[in-house]
Amino acid sequence: MTSNATHSAIDAVWRIESARIIAGLTRIVRDVGIAEELAQDALVAALEQWPESGIPDNPGAWLMATAKHRAIDHWRRNKLLERKHEEFGRELEAQEMAVPDLDAAIDDEVGDDLLRLVFISCHPVLSPEGRVALTLRLLGGLTTDEIARAFLVAEPTVAQRIVRAKRTLSEARVPFEIPRKADLAARLASVLEVIYLIFNEGYSATAGDDWMRPALCEDALRLGRILAELAPQEPEVHGLVALMEIQVSRSGARVSESGEPILLLDQNRALWDQLLICRGLAALERAEKLGHSRGPYALQAAIAACHARARTPQETDWPRIVALYEELGKIAPSPIVELNRAVAVAMAFGPAAGLELIDTLTSEPSLKAYHLLPSVRGDFLFKLDRFAEAEQEFARAASLTRNARERDLLLDRARLCSQS
Repeated sequence: MTSNATHSAIDAVWRIESARIIAGLTRIVRDVGIAEELAQDALVAALEQWPESGIPDNPGAWLMATAKHRAIDHWRRNKLLERKHEEFGRELEAQEMAVPDLDAAIDDEVGDDLLRLVFISCHPVLSPEGRVALTLRLLGGLTTDEIARAFLVAEPTVAQRIVRAKRTLSEARVPFEIPRKADLAARLASVLEVIYLIFNEGYSATAGDDWMRPALCEDALRLGRILAELAPQEPEVHGLVALMEIQVSRSGARVSESGEPILLLDQNRALWDQLLICRGLAALERAEKLGHSRGPYALQAAIAACHARARTPQETDWPRIVALYEELGKIAPSPIVELNRAVAVAMAFGPAAGLELIDTLTSEPSLKAYHLLPSVRGDFLFKLDRFAEAEQEFARAASLTRNARERDLLLDRARLCSQS
């Protein structure tokens, strides 16, 4: 293989294996920051040696064994085994004695280790931005530069978030463990929130020149699928996976060849990915079988499924979607849910009914700078032939969005109002 081909292969191996390696090392050294440094050392060794020696038959095991030797060197350099804390010393010594083959040691608990890494990366002690950055770094295998470009922030900012997150985990002595049953629900909710934040930023970019960032959607979906394998009895995990599978199935129809947004009702449904829809519907079925009642992600997936099952926009079961939003509003009330319910009500019962609901939200403080409120209100006004008012709403929505593609779409709609 050429040097470039070898480096490409190493990058691919790293994306696949890095989370497993970091998770296994964290179990041994009990510090996620040190574990990542040791894993990176192993990656550097691969970059130095593999172009000359060739890629090993089992590259993941090679990286794992190399990282283990770095871990042992780290212990010896810091004289960890000679400390007076005999109990801790005996534990480390027992670990070293018991795991002469680190590959075997990691394989013993790889699932549990990955699940522990998921929970520690999304720990509530971290800021939301820190959780997202650390999760993409440790579990997604993304570089700092890739994360920065995905979220349109400066690379030093992302680097600081990651460093701060690792330092916070170390100073707080956050244990590398699966939360106990009493804490599991809250901790799992934090994990799901992080994955969904990553997905949403890819699916509808909040800023920048692109309507979508498919790579982020793919990273979030991969993390969701991994979590579903690690926590197969958790209905909301399957609910989130179902929601992401169904939503991402529309990706090929959401953007024109020139990159302009195409709204749901205007999309060519023949371009929707039926394989992803089938996977999403299967995940939704698993979620509904596991749960006594549907959680927020399963309910949102059920709403997405209504769209996925409709061959044309006219076949969409809008009354059912209204009912699902009402159910969602009871267990996870928010102005955003009410805004979406208003859209469904307008589709089911007419724009006047939707406008009546929207007008109850105009004084909601959390929606003051939310561009979709005036955008939706403008749509209802346009359908009611109140074009001057609609134009003002679309212009206001355009001034609020930070996404260039969306701004152009809204300004186009405002111009259409002025011509009507």
